[in-house]
Amino acid sequence: MVLHWFRRDLRLKDNSALKLAQSSGSDVQCIFIFDKNILDRLEDEIDARVTFIYNELKKIDAELRNNGSSLWVFYGDPISINKALLKNHSDIDGLYLNRDYEPYSIKRDKEIAQLYIDCGKSFFDAKDHVIFEGNEIVKNDGTPYSVYSPYARKWLDQLRESNYSFKNGSIENISWHTLGINNYPFPSLKTMGFNESDLPVPSRLPDVGVIKNYEKSRNFPAIKNGTSHLGIHLRFGTISIRSLLKLALDNNKVFVSELIWRDFYQMVLFHNPHSIDKAIKPAYDKINWVFDKEQFEAWCNGNTGYPMVDAGMRELNNTGFMHNRVRMVVASFLTKHLLHDWRLGEAYFARKLLDFDLASNVGGWQWASGSGCDAAPYFRIFNPTSQFEKFDKGKAYVEKWVPELYSPNYPKPIVDHKWARERALRVYKEGLSKI
Repeated sequence: MVLHWFRRDLRLKDNSALKLAQSSGSDVQCIFIFDKNILDRLEDEIDARVTFIYNELKKIDAELRNNGSSLWVFYGDPISINKALLKNHSDIDGLYLNRDYEPYSIKRDKEIAQLYIDCGKSFFDAKDHVIFEGNEIVKNDGTPYSVYSPYARKWLDQLRESNYSFKNGSIENISWHTLGINNYPFPSLKTMGFNESDLPVPSRLPDVGVIKNYEKSRNFPAIKNGTSHLGIHLRFGTISIRSLLKLALDNNKVFVSELIWRDFYQMVLFHNPHSIDKAIKPAYDKINWVFDKEQFEAWCNGNTGYPMVDAGMRELNNTGFMHNRVRMVVASFLTKHLLHDWRLGEAYFARKLLDFDLASNVGGWQWASGSGCDAAPYFRIFNPTSQFEKFDKGKAYVEKWVPELYSPNYPKPIVDHKWARERALRVYKEGLSKI
């Protein structure tokens, strides 16, 4: 028997590590571990992402049971759980999993790999979460890219030259382990400290019409289906990045570029693990950030007096989603207009976003603050009013989330745009001159 450990690949079809496990010739037993080290950091008892994972695991378990097997689900420390599995099941020959690129995950997986090797067992990991990883897309001198555009050109060249395969097998040919079908029942959400969320989750089925019209609609938050809303499914692997890329290549180059951005940020984090709490451009950690509790809470709650900022934050708080154009506006507003540390915004998004992904979240926030992988200088500051006028001309998006917009109850702007812009330029310049 070999184990396949689901993590960010919650699907049975087109799964790289599962295909490897199939090729071992042994029966395959699928497992999932609710990692206590991750879940214990979550602040909200009703976390829609935990409910989402739980429900997806139930679907996988049902499909496995239709094939005479089941999913073993655990809650605790992954290293301790793997030790117990090896101790309690002498017939385990090895472990198969798909690679993760976050610092904690890399450290954890190295320890678990060593555990299996020390026990005389096999350990195999595979690339599944991205199209290209590690040193597959680097500069000619072997160093990683820090700017998107040349990375994207190299990425597309590599895709063409590699005769890339978009298929990774199906479950029909897998020999499942059938002897332990009821060995490990699901832990309840309450056991893990959570309650069920009823927040709606977007469909995992890509809308071809949305993808075909992506460049025409993606910047306008009032358009209901202007973007794919597939972020949560890519984050947890309920759809395959390969299948989505194939669909994008057949229909829209601009949508392809968004998938390249995703790979780019995954690899930025992989090559810069310190970036989760330190500026990628070290000089930007010299900036003298301010913190005003009232202003920060006004930003969090969508009461800044800037309609697009407020609409975006209220959308996030109510749905777990925020349109990408609006994400850039609210992030720029916090880091430039309010001059608050990007890490505050990154942490708030991490708490609220259904599609939270550490690499993309950190990458996006560092991009907004100027401290990350961005070719533009720090003095690019989004004007939230002109962004509102340009991308929500009919005001449908803002009026949906800020119904009191034209009433006396709507707050005045908490900062003046011109003054805030000049302050940001001055403080940034002062900080960067400390090098």
